[in-house]
Amino acid sequence: MAVRSRGAWRRLVLVLLLAGSAASPAEEGGGRREAGGGGGEQQQQQQHGEEAARPHHDSSYGTFASEFYDLRYLSEEGYPFPTAPPVDPFAKIRVDDCGKTKGCFRYGKPGCNAETCDYFLSYRRIGADVEFELSADTDGWVAVGFSSDKKMGGDDVMACVHDDNGRVRIQHFYNVGQWAKEIQRNPARDEEGVFENNRVTCRFKRPVYVPREETIVDLHLSWYYLFAWGPAIQGSITRHDIDSPPVSERVVSIYKYEDIFMPSAAYQTFSSPFCLLLIVALTFYLLMGTP
Repeated sequence: MAVRSRGAWRRLVLVLLLAGSAASPAEEGGGRREAGGGGGEQQQQQQHGEEAARPHHDSSYGTFASEFYDLRYLSEEGYPFPTAPPVDPFAKIRVDDCGKTKGCFRYGKPGCNAETCDYFLSYRRIGADVEFELSADTDGWVAVGFSSDKKMGGDDVMACVHDDNGRVRIQHFYNVGQWAKEIQRNPARDEEGVFENNRVTCRFKRPVYVPREETIVDLHLSWYYLFAWGPAIQGSITRHDIDSPPVSERVVSIYKYEDIFMPSAAYQTFSSPFCLLLIVALTFYLLMGTP
């Protein structure tokens, strides 16, 4: 009987312990509030005030997805589309600085600028780089070549090419005879380009000094500049627009800024020596009369 009695007491104590540990936090809190009296009620009101001031966050997946959508995929106007990062517009080429803080070549109508010339090029030194700006009246490509003579062949060429996706890419070529071969090593950086109003316009930099290589020249040396532009097919350049593209009259130094104008064929008819001689002869003939 003593053994059974002790076993029964042990079971009773175990049941009481389990019942005590199962008491809810609310009941414990209620007991503390009763024990604390008015102080417990004041503390409860303070806790409720802090909870109300604290922002409520639902941990459910639906609420998380809703907040993420609102923050990441709503534009300032409230449209539910991702907002692309802002893109700086292409800064227009300034011609007021030509001959002062940069060198310029203009080909076309007298008095034309970067937006109206058939072809326009500018260059200026910026630290260890040379910045070039090119623009031409074409929907294909515009380029400048650095040559040891005035002929095409063995020339380092930088071209701005308008592709089928509307982008203007800066590419590096090397003239092998009359054929421009694209070179994978491209010295251009800080590239910009735009196609507007049926014109390809671009801006880029390339180092003044480069490791010695056949296809890339050092720009601290003087070179003849070859100017060319023409159509492109699926982002690939084709033959230039005119049979004899303009060339700088003399070698160009990046350390000397000039503003050089070259009239296009339409504006040089009466400036060639042959035409001037023909006009003089015709005038003399009319004044002297026929026998």
